[in-house]
Amino acid sequence: MNAKRVDKIATAVIYLLVGIVILILVALLGFILITGLPHVTWSFLTSPALAFNAGGGIGDQLFNSFYLLFLTLLISFPISLGAGIYLAEYAKKNRVTEAIRITIEVLSSLPSVVVGLFGFLLFVVQFKLGFSIISGAIALTFFNLPLLTRNIENSLNGVSNLQREAGLSLGLSRWKTVTKVVVPAALPGIITGIILSAGRVFGEAAALIFTAGQSAPVLNYANWNPFSGDSPLNIFRPAETLAVHIWKINTEGIMPDASQVSAGASAVLIIAVLVFNLGARWAGNYVYRRITASK
Repeated sequence: MNAKRVDKIATAVIYLLVGIVILILVALLGFILITGLPHVTWSFLTSPALAFNAGGGIGDQLFNSFYLLFLTLLISFPISLGAGIYLAEYAKKNRVTEAIRITIEVLSSLPSVVVGLFGFLLFVVQFKLGFSIISGAIALTFFNLPLLTRNIENSLNGVSNLQREAGLSLGLSRWKTVTKVVVPAALPGIITGIILSAGRVFGEAAALIFTAGQSAPVLNYANWNPFSGDSPLNIFRPAETLAVHIWKINTEGIMPDASQVSAGASAVLIIAVLVFNLGARWAGNYVYRRITASK
C-alpha cells in the first residue's frame, strides 16, 4: 500500500471520527432542546418552583445561578489574575514554581464532588456559614481558580516578547509594561477564558449540593437589603441553583410535573452554556479586532 493511499485512509478515518462526535453532540442537544423548549415560557422562567403542585417555574433557581456565578468570578478572577501574572512574568524556573504548577494541575483535576465535600466540612460546618451562597461561591472558587489561572498564564505567555522589550525600551518599569502592554494584548484570551469558565461554573451541581444547599427560600425581589432574610442579595441564605434543581426534582419524585419541569430547566441550562461558549468566541474576536484595529 503506497503512502498516498495510506494518507487518504487515515484522513477518511479522522473525518469519520469527527463526524461521529458532531452527531453525538447534535443528537444530545437536539433531544434536550426538542423535549424541553415547549415547556419554556416567560411564566416558567420567572415564577417560583412548587414542591407538591404542578405549574411551578425556575425563577428563583435561575437568579441564584447567575448570582452565584457573579460572586464566584468576583472572588476568583482577581486571585487568578495575580497568580497568572506572577507565573508568566515574574516566576523563575525552580522547584517552588514547579510545585505551584503541579498544585494547579492537581486542583484542576479534582472531582467537583470532592470540592463540595471539602467546602461542606470547612465552610458549612467548621466556619459555621451553613448552607449559603457564600459557601457555594467559595467552594466554586477552589473549583475555578486553577482553570482560570492556567488560562491567564497561557494568554500572557502568548504575547510576543517583542512587545515586552518595546515597553522596557521606552523606559517603562516592568510592572507598567505588564499592566499597560502585556495584559491588554492578552485580553482577548483572558476574556475568552473567563466566559468559558463561567459556563462551567453555571452548570455545576455536585459541589453546590453540599455547600449552597438544596432549598430555595421565598425571595422578595423588592427588598434589596443584603442583610434581610428574604432579600435576593443576602449571601448567607441557602440557594438552590438551576443544575441542583434539575437533580433534586428527578431524585425526590414528589413534583407532579417533574419530567416537564426537568426538561424545561435542562433546555434553559443548555442554552445558557451555549451562549457562554459562543459568547466567548465572539467577545475574544471583538476585543482582538478592537486592540489590533483590524476589520
